[in-house]
Amino acid sequence: MAKEPVRVLVTGAAGQIGYALVPMIARGVMLGPDQPVILHMLDIPPAAESLNGVKMELVDAAFPLLKGVVATTDVVEACTGVNIAIMVGGFPRKEGMERKDVMSKNVSIYKSQASALEKHAAANCKVLVVANPANTNALILKEFAPSIPEKNITCLTRLDHNRALGQISERLNVQVSDVKNVIIWGNHSSTQYPDVNHATVKTQGGEKPVKELVSDDEWLKGEFITTVQQRGAAIIKARKLSSALSAASAACDHIRDWVLGTPAGTWVSMGVYSDGSYNVPVGLIYSFPVTCCNGEWTIVQGLQIDEFSRRKLDATAAELSEEKALAYSCLS
Repeated sequence: MAKEPVRVLVTGAAGQIGYALVPMIARGVMLGPDQPVILHMLDIPPAAESLNGVKMELVDAAFPLLKGVVATTDVVEACTGVNIAIMVGGFPRKEGMERKDVMSKNVSIYKSQASALEKHAAANCKVLVVANPANTNALILKEFAPSIPEKNITCLTRLDHNRALGQISERLNVQVSDVKNVIIWGNHSSTQYPDVNHATVKTQGGEKPVKELVSDDEWLKGEFITTVQQRGAAIIKARKLSSALSAASAACDHIRDWVLGTPAGTWVSMGVYSDGSYNVPVGLIYSFPVTCCNGEWTIVQGLQIDEFSRRKLDATAAELSEEKALAYSCLS
């Protein structure tokens, strides 16, 4: 029997990430090859014409799984009945802008979108925030959508996770699919901590630790971390535009694993509401290693944290606490 369509909202859908993301969703990359979808696309009024162009292209692509398209500048229409919300739209930092100005713009955007989701989304709607500052935008959304369970509000650090996998696979000249269990701790910012202490690589002789195979602590604690932290800036420098294709692909990975589950023995990185695990302050949206099963994520417990890692975990938590205070000051 054919499955009921899932309604998926993409905000900022006429933008670069949205343009890369909507065909992936329509093709089944996010929810599987047998799951029909109805796409809800939201953008701001100045982008209405461009948004309509994206809708025309979706119609022209004749995706068999795509059972309907809602393209709108009305936040209520966009949020009505959605099962999954991918929040790509946000206010980007422009030259000369203070962090507080950017935060204040995003607080007002996320406040209004959260209220619309709160009133009009499906009961168990899953939310993924992509727009930066992603962790803190997700926290604001949680604040103004109190009936959406806190476990259903997440932010994207899968892009950083995938970047870390890519760096290890290039360094060791192995398939990226053979590398697993890297971790991104903390904020989706330059304080995030890409951690390979528990990561492994599938070799002909079985799974081997990344640390043993790389055998270069200086690189792992230095260049590897800064490359992952600064990758977004490096792409802007090269393309003159921010990451779009890789961000869209990571958003699909995040939702797919959350909904369909992670393979046994594998974990992924997701920005989730902290319960105090690993001494991370409760009340932050912080990136942890998680496993997913039956549409629920669970933080991986019991990993050894060395002194170097502890300092990194604490530094990114401190930045998130600062961001939270800044965001809440914009609410008053």
